[in-house]
Amino acid sequence: LLVALLTAALLLAACGGGEEEAAPQASGGASGGSESAVEVSGPLFAFGFGYESGDEIAKVRIDRFREEYPDANVTFSESGFEAQPFLSALASGEPPDMVNMPRNTIGTYIARGVLAPLDDCIAQEGIDMGVFYDSAVQQVTVDGTAYALPEFLNSRIWILSNPAFEEAGLDPETIDLSDWDAIADANEQLTKMSGNRLNRIGIDPKLPEFLPLWAWANDSPMISEDGLQSQLEAPGVAEALEFSNGLHEAAGGRTKFLDFRDTWDFFGEDNQFAADQLAANPFEQWYLNVLADVSPNVDITVRPFETRSGEPFTWSDGNAWAIPAEASNPEAACAFISTMTNAETWIEAAELRTKNRNQDKEPNLGVYTANREADEVIFEDLKLDKWPNLEQAVQTVLDVQESGRSIPPSPAAAAYETAWTTAVNEVMTGGGEPAAALQAADQEAQEAIEAAAR
Repeated sequence: LLVALLTAALLLAACGGGEEEAAPQASGGASGGSESAVEVSGPLFAFGFGYESGDEIAKVRIDRFREEYPDANVTFSESGFEAQPFLSALASGEPPDMVNMPRNTIGTYIARGVLAPLDDCIAQEGIDMGVFYDSAVQQVTVDGTAYALPEFLNSRIWILSNPAFEEAGLDPETIDLSDWDAIADANEQLTKMSGNRLNRIGIDPKLPEFLPLWAWANDSPMISEDGLQSQLEAPGVAEALEFSNGLHEAAGGRTKFLDFRDTWDFFGEDNQFAADQLAANPFEQWYLNVLADVSPNVDITVRPFETRSGEPFTWSDGNAWAIPAEASNPEAACAFISTMTNAETWIEAAELRTKNRNQDKEPNLGVYTANREADEVIFEDLKLDKWPNLEQAVQTVLDVQESGRSIPPSPAAAAYETAWTTAVNEVMTGGGEPAAALQAADQEAQEAIEAAAR
């Protein structure tokens, strides 16, 4: 079993839906305090997380656990999640007690039986799974059983450059983002060339990684709600790929597009929005924090992504805390993951970030958790009056979170993602037509799903 998983891990990357049956619920833990109903003591090892390498949001939550449970000794891998080292740790006979991993790939480990169901943990800590966003719970739930507690919530939204739109005679607040013809026309108008030289990309479709977003917008999810049926061959997916890939053409094709994008100061003060090198793209909301750090006065409008019928939505994902099935100290591990994800702990961590940002006179955009009750307090008053564009951006993210869609847990999450990503790259490099490339990818993905589900 672990040999097979180690082989699969070579393809696994920590990446970023339908509705599934909700996980069991109890009252307490995720909502407020985290005092455990059992004795919590002994050594604990967390894989895929760090204290020394973590920021204040990580440190405050860990410190809270250590204060509440002084008889427990928790240590960390001081690294992000990596599939092969995790599986090697399982195979060694000394598995970690808890693991922080991407929700997009957790289905692989659930299917192989290496993660423990959390029924007992939920009861032990009195965890109310209803306080977590539905899209996050769906990603960690199989057959009505939760296998992890959601941590952060990552959302995708449109980021639009106001000066670029105004120069093109377009209104970033009213452009119809549900109308693909309007998006294509705007892309042509927003792209700026000097002869054969590209000076500004109009719209970056964010391929290959954002194909699921475009497919959902076209009412064509790429995998079934139970994660067992690849739907890459659906005509709506091919149409979404053809359209989104076509947005590269205004810049002179994918190669010129990428060559220009590679010149951006993505994390610096001369980033693509500040330097007028990009007019619009869908992106994860964490990039707003980058802009708040390096370009707090950047002139942008943030809008939700929309289906072609005009329904605002987002693609949600993030990490989650799970307990390996062979963990040596599962009760203490349960107390730890409950503490790391409950509202009271999140709020304490966010308060420190607020204090730090205010002292530095920098905009504070909050902390996007997967816990609704925490978010209600964290975002109650961020005091962003000096940065109205960022204030509007944060509110847009909050407004769309309840409309999140997520990739359901699949027993072959890595192979499925590899299949469709390879197909998109093939199309973008001119090596195939969307329908044919996706049909081949669908067959590959379905074979992997069926093999993993046996």
